[in-house]
Amino acid sequence: MDLPHIVLHGSAMECEDRSAGKRRLLSAVVDDDESVRESLPDLLREFGFAARAFSSAREFLSSGCVDETGCLILDIAMPNMSGPELQQELKRSGREIPTIFITGQKDETIRTQVLNQGAAAFLLKPFSDTALLAAIKTAMEGN
Repeated sequence: MDLPHIVLHGSAMECEDRSAGKRRLLSAVVDDDESVRESLPDLLREFGFAARAFSSAREFLSSGCVDETGCLILDIAMPNMSGPELQQELKRSGREIPTIFITGQKDETIRTQVLNQGAAAFLLKPFSDTALLAAIKTAMEGN
C-alpha cells in the first residue's frame, strides 16, 4: 500500500507524494480532544494507513493535506467550525472526502443529518478498533 510521506515546510506540515506519478492518500483525524489526536493516528497506522491529526477544522483546511486525504475522521462538536460545517465547506469547494463522524454525544438528529449529507459512518465514542476499521472500509468502498 502506498502511504504519503509528511514533510515539514516552514511552519506548516504539508503532504508530499514521493512516488513518481502516483497519488497517495491520507487518513486525517480532526478532533479538538488531544487524547483522540494522539491515539487515533497510531491505531490507523497499525491498520496500515498513513495518518495525520488536526486540532480544528481550520487547521485541516490550511494544512496542505486536504487534496491528499482519502478518508476523514471527524469530530461532530468542535469550537469555531463543527464537523458538519467542515463537511459542508468541503462540499462547497468541490471536495467530497469520505467521512466518518465520531462523537461522545448520542444525538439521533445529528446522526441522521450527517448520514443524509453523505457521511460514510457515525461512531459513538468510545468505539472499538473493529468498528473503526469497518467504518473505514465502508468509506473507502464508497469512494
